[in-house]
Amino acid sequence: MRWSPDNSVVIVTWEYGGLSLWSVFGAQLICTLGGDFAYRSDGTKKDPLKINSMSWGAEGYHLWVISGFGSQNTEIESDLRSVVKQPSILLFQFIKSVLTVNPCMSNQEQVLLQGEDRLYLNCGEASQTQNPRSSSTHSEHKPSREKSPFADGGLESQGLSTLLGHRHWHVVQISSTYLESNWPIRFSAIDKLGQNIAVVGKFGFAHYSLLTKKWKLFGNITQEQNMIVTGGLAWWNDFMVLACYNINDRQEELRVYLRTSNLDNAFAHVTKAQAETLLLSVFQDMVIVFRADCSICLYSIERKSDGPNTTAGIQVLQEVSMSRYIPHPFLVVSVTLTSVSTENGITLKMPQQARGAESIMLNLAGQLIMMQRDRSGPQIREKDSNPNQRKLLPFCPPVVLAQSVESVWTTCRANKQKRHLLEALWLSCGGAGMKVWLPLFPRDHRKPHSFLSQRIMLPFHINIYPLAVLFEDALVLGAVNDTLLYDSLYTRNNAREQLEVLFPFCVVERTSQIYLHHILRQLLVRNLGEQALLLAQSCATLPYFPHVLELMLHEVLEEEATSREPIPDPLLPTVAKFITEFPLFLQTVVHCARKTEYALWNYLFAAVGNPKDLFEECLMAQDLDTAASYLIILQNMEVPAVSRQHATLLFNTALEQGKWDLCRHMIRFLKAIGSGESETPPSTPTTQEPSSSGGFEFFRNRSISLSQSAENVPPSKFSLQKTLSMPSGPSGKRWSKDSDCAENMYIDMMLWRHARRLLEDVRLKDLGCFAAQLGFELISWLCKERTRAARVDNFVIALKRLHKDFLWPLPIIPASSISSPFKNGKYRTVGEQLLKSQSADPFLNLEMDAGISNIQRSQSWLTNIGPTHHEIDTASSHGPQMQDAFLSPLSNKGDECSIGSATDLTESSSMVDGEWTMVDENFSTLSLTQSELEHISMELASKGPHKSQVQLRYLLHIFMEAGCLDWCIVIGLILRESSIINQILVITQSSEVDGEMLQNIKTGLHAVDRWASTDCPGYKPFLNIIKPQLQKLSEITEEQVQPDAFQPVTVGKTPEQTSPRAEESRGSSSHGSIPQGEAGSSSMVSRKEEDTAQAEEEEPFQDGTYDCSVS
Repeated sequence: MRWSPDNSVVIVTWEYGGLSLWSVFGAQLICTLGGDFAYRSDGTKKDPLKINSMSWGAEGYHLWVISGFGSQNTEIESDLRSVVKQPSILLFQFIKSVLTVNPCMSNQEQVLLQGEDRLYLNCGEASQTQNPRSSSTHSEHKPSREKSPFADGGLESQGLSTLLGHRHWHVVQISSTYLESNWPIRFSAIDKLGQNIAVVGKFGFAHYSLLTKKWKLFGNITQEQNMIVTGGLAWWNDFMVLACYNINDRQEELRVYLRTSNLDNAFAHVTKAQAETLLLSVFQDMVIVFRADCSICLYSIERKSDGPNTTAGIQVLQEVSMSRYIPHPFLVVSVTLTSVSTENGITLKMPQQARGAESIMLNLAGQLIMMQRDRSGPQIREKDSNPNQRKLLPFCPPVVLAQSVESVWTTCRANKQKRHLLEALWLSCGGAGMKVWLPLFPRDHRKPHSFLSQRIMLPFHINIYPLAVLFEDALVLGAVNDTLLYDSLYTRNNAREQLEVLFPFCVVERTSQIYLHHILRQLLVRNLGEQALLLAQSCATLPYFPHVLELMLHEVLEEEATSREPIPDPLLPTVAKFITEFPLFLQTVVHCARKTEYALWNYLFAAVGNPKDLFEECLMAQDLDTAASYLIILQNMEVPAVSRQHATLLFNTALEQGKWDLCRHMIRFLKAIGSGESETPPSTPTTQEPSSSGGFEFFRNRSISLSQSAENVPPSKFSLQKTLSMPSGPSGKRWSKDSDCAENMYIDMMLWRHARRLLEDVRLKDLGCFAAQLGFELISWLCKERTRAARVDNFVIALKRLHKDFLWPLPIIPASSISSPFKNGKYRTVGEQLLKSQSADPFLNLEMDAGISNIQRSQSWLTNIGPTHHEIDTASSHGPQMQDAFLSPLSNKGDECSIGSATDLTESSSMVDGEWTMVDENFSTLSLTQSELEHISMELASKGPHKSQVQLRYLLHIFMEAGCLDWCIVIGLILRESSIINQILVITQSSEVDGEMLQNIKTGLHAVDRWASTDCPGYKPFLNIIKPQLQKLSEITEEQVQPDAFQPVTVGKTPEQTSPRAEESRGSSSHGSIPQGEAGSSSMVSRKEEDTAQAEEEEPFQDGTYDCSVS
C-alpha cells in the first residue's frame, strides 16, 4: 500500500497480482482484478501482473513500479520466457481532480482535472475541438506501460484521442515556457464563467484565456521566482486571489492580481499575513483563509479604480481562533464560507436575493464541522448602518454535521423555484456514497411547527465518483476510466509488447448521473410526501424528469416484488400515489411495466390501478401512443376478446385523428390476435417523416407509375386493371392475401365505415390521406358505394368544403375584366372553338367492348384522364420547385411571338413536329396591355397551392376510375377546367352510367349556378363557358345513347396500333385544354421525356379561355 503525496488516494496491490486505487474513505476508483485473471480470445488464461515494489512521483502524477511475473507462461516460446521473468520497471501516469489540492473549487460547476503538463476541462460541447495525443510527450517511456488510473477522480492522460461520442475533454496544454522552470503543476483554478484558468507550479503562477487561447506569464522572471503559492488560489470576478510566501522579504502575503493587466507585482494588491496560509476560499465579496496557527481570518474584497489602474482592496473583517477544536492544522482538509444555516426564516424573507455568509464549514479529517453566526444577541438592522456591522457577528460553537466527508459542494445562488436544491449542502462520503443536507420548507409560507426540524440529512448511492454538482439541473458530474483490452496473440514475438498488453489501455470519459429519484424516495420513506412533491414540482421542467419518476417506480417495484420476506410497510402504493400527481403518470407506469418482467406486473398494477382503466384514461386524454403501449399489457393479462375490444377502440380513434403509423400497427395487432400470434405493436410508434412528393404518398406505391409508358408495362397488368390502383407494398399485399379470413373482414368493415364517414362529411383530403397511407382499395370501394355513400347530395356544400380543405381561393371577377380582351373578342371564340374541337372526336379510343364487366369498364376510364397523367407525373417529379412559364411556338421565321400568337392557334395550325420553348424573361418581347397583365395576375391569385392541385388531380383520377362522375364534376368546377366537363360528358354517353346519377349532376350544377349568381359571381364566367355542355347533359338525361354506337377498344394494343389521330390532336390543342382521350392514350405511346415537357406546357393553358400565367 502506498499513499499519494497529497494524501488523497492510496494504491493497493496483492501478492498474486492486481492493482487498485481507493479514495480516503473507501470509494473504489480503479481495480484491475476483473481483467487480470481473464481469458484471452484463444482460451488461454492471462497472467496477472505482480508488483514487487512501487513509489509515487512528484505531486502524485506518476507511479513507478517494479514488476515480477509468475512462471506459467506456457503459450510463450521458451527463448522468451527468461526475458519475461526478468523484473521490469513500469511507469503509470495519473491526472487528478483539482479538488484534491485546491478544495475551494467545490463551488464551481465545471469538472477540472490537472495533469503534470496539461488540464482537462468539460466546458460545454461547442468548445470540444482539441483532440490531444500524449504518446509523443512520453516517447522516452515506450518500454513501460503508461497507464494512468484514477487519482481521486483524476484519471489517466493516455488515450484521450480515442474518446467516444460527445464525451471529449477540452484539453489545455500548459505553457512550456512556464513549465521549464516551474514543473510540476501544484494548483489550478477556473473562474465561474469557465473562461479563464490559472495554474501554479513550483514558483509564481500563470493564467490562460479559453477565449483568446493565450497564456499570460510574469514579464519579470525574478518576481515569478520570488513567490511560492502556499494556500491555493481562487478567482473573484476578474481578479486572482492567492496566498503566497515572499522569499526575499521572508513574509507571508495575500495578493490580488487583475486578469486584464500585465502580470507584474506593480499591479498587484498585497496584504501581509501573520502566519502561513494553508487554505484559501472566496465567497461572494469575502475571502476566508485558514492559517498554520489554527486561526480563521475573514477579509472583505472590493474593486477599486485608482486612476487608469484598476485594483482590488482587501480589508480584515474578523478573526476566529480554532485551536481549541483542531489538534493539528494539517488535519484540516477544506474550509469555506456558506449561506447554509439550520434556520430557514432568514432565507424565507429574501428568497430572491443572494444569501449572505451564515456559517463556516470546516472539514477536519473527514468530520464536517459547521459554525453558524450567533444571532441570539442584539443585532443592528437599520439600513443606514455600516454594511460590515452584520458580518462581525460572533460564531456559535461548532457542530459536527457528518462523518467520512471527502468533498463539500454548496452555492450562494438563489432561485425561488428551486430553493430545495440551491440551499442544500452536498457531501461526498467515499464508499458510503453521497449525502444531502436538505432544507424543509412549509407549504405556502405557513409558519413551521417548532418541533419539526428545518433540515434533514439524506444518504443516497450513485455509481460514479462525484467531481461537481449541477445544482439546478439535479445532476452529478464525474469521470470514469474505461479500458480497451489488448490481445497478446498479435504481440507474442516481442517481449516488450508482451509487457504492455498485460494492462488495458485506459481512456478517461466524462460521465453524469441524476440523483433526484433517490432523494424523492428517501423523503417518501420518511413520510415527507409534501416536501417530496414541492421538490418534484420545482424540477418538473427538466427534460429527464419523466425518467426520474420511472426510475423511482422501477427501483421500488424490483425491490418489493422480488423480496423473499414480507414487507410490513410497502412503499410502492405511496410511490404510485405520488406519481399520480403528475400528468406523466400514465406514460411512467406503462414504460416501467414494459421494462419489467411479466411476473411483476400483477404486483405493479395492484398498486397503480387496473390497466383497462388506465387505457381508457389514455383514450380520454387523447394520448394514443401511450394507449398502444397499454394494449400490450392487456394482451398479456386479459383474454383475447378484451384485447380486441380495446384495440378496436384505439384503431377507430387513431383513424379519426389521422395517426397513420399507429393505424398500421393496430391492423397488424388485430390480425395477430385473430391468428393467435403473439405479435405485438411497438409501444410508441415513431413519428412519420413528411412526404417529399408534392401530393399523397400513393405515388410511391402504385403498381404502374403514372409516368410509365406502355412499352415498360407488361400486358398482364392490363388484363386486370384493378391492379392499377392497388398498392404494391406490404400494406397492399395485406388486403389480397387472406381476403377470406374473418379477421380481415373485421378490419375491412372498420375501414369501410371510416371511409363512409369521411365521404359523408365531405372530407376528401382526409380520404385521400387515409387511402394512400393505409393502402386502402379506394377505387373498388367507391365502385360499390357509387350510388350510396359516394354520391354528392349537395354540390354547393361540397364545393365550399373542398375550397376550405384544399386552401383553394374562391374565384373573383377583376374590375378590369369588363374591357379585358380575354372576356370578349377572338380569344373567347378560340376557346370555344377549342372546346368544340375537343368534344368532337378525341374519344374514339374510349369505346369499350360490351362483353367487359362494369367493374372493368369503370377501371378502363383511367385512359380518359389525359391531364392527370401529365400533370401528376410532372408534379411528382418536379415537386414544389415547379414554376409556371410562358410557352410559345418557336417560329422558323425568327419573328417574335406575342401572347396572341401562342393563344390564337386553331386546330388547323398543327404543332405535331414543332418544338415548345420558354419565352425569355425580358418583358420587352411581350406585347401585353395593362388590362391583360391584371387579368393574368388575377388568374394566378385564384389558384390554390401546388400541392393541393396535385392532390385534387389525384382524387379526380380516382373518382374517374370508380365512375363517381358527380365528384368529378365538383373537382372540375374547383379546378375550373372545361376539359374535365367535356370528358365526363363523353363518359355519360355510355349505357352504364346511371340515369339517377346524371339527374343528380344536372340538379347539382343548377344549384351551383344559382349559388354563383347570388354568392360567388366569380364562378359565372366558367359556368357560361360550359353552358353548351350542360345543355347537352340535359339532352342525355332525357335519352340515353346506345352502347353499340361505339367501337370496342382493344386494351392490349401495341403502340403502333394506336390511333394516328392521337399525335396530331395532341400537338394541335395542347396549348389550350388537353384532349382527354388522346392525351390519355398517347401518354402510353409517347416518350417519357416528352410527357414531362408536355405537362409543363399544357398546365398554364388548361382552360383555353382564361388560364394564362406569367413566370
